[in-house]
Amino acid sequence: MISKLPLRLILASSSRYRHELLSRLQLPFEVLIPDIDETPLASETPKMTALRLARAKAQAIAALAPGALVIGSDQVATLDDMQIGKPGNYENALLQLQKMRGRRVIFHTALCLWDGRQNTLGNQVQVENVQTFVTFRNLPDTELSAYLYIERPYDCAGSAKNEGLGITIIEKIESADPTALTGLPLIALTTMLRRAGVPFYTSA
Repeated sequence: MISKLPLRLILASSSRYRHELLSRLQLPFEVLIPDIDETPLASETPKMTALRLARAKAQAIAALAPGALVIGSDQVATLDDMQIGKPGNYENALLQLQKMRGRRVIFHTALCLWDGRQNTLGNQVQVENVQTFVTFRNLPDTELSAYLYIERPYDCAGSAKNEGLGITIIEKIESADPTALTGLPLIALTTMLRRAGVPFYTSA
């Protein structure tokens, strides 16, 4: 049977994709949106940006909710070591897909679990970066444009929803965690939660 969670679990994110992924674990949780500046720093690698922002999101909410377990996550897509952000509109999305077609793109999905309890069972702050390598199909502009008009993935880094129609423009996905690309690496997260003493289920 599913275990009742004896503590407060908070997802520090405005992303509906992360909300849907965390719901899979069938743990009660709240959602609070952190107010932080997500601008990359000039000296950062993409991995460093993702890790810093994941931690900053968790820390910001942890300051508002003492004693809670807070989950922060951030994703940075990169091509030729350049960061690829959320396109925001059709024109930017098409430019992204044109640059990525036939290419291999690296997605850094960083995760932070901030344990605000005074006497923690695990480490107070756990962080991890999960890499996903995505090879995009070499498709003509007509197909890319048609895809964008149908799915409108303008809030997704890389301009493609792999959990939706975007899978049709992807040739290959390589990752140790299939949920990382959608925005919240559940395999890494469940490992962190177990270290923090979170029960997922109990015998009837």
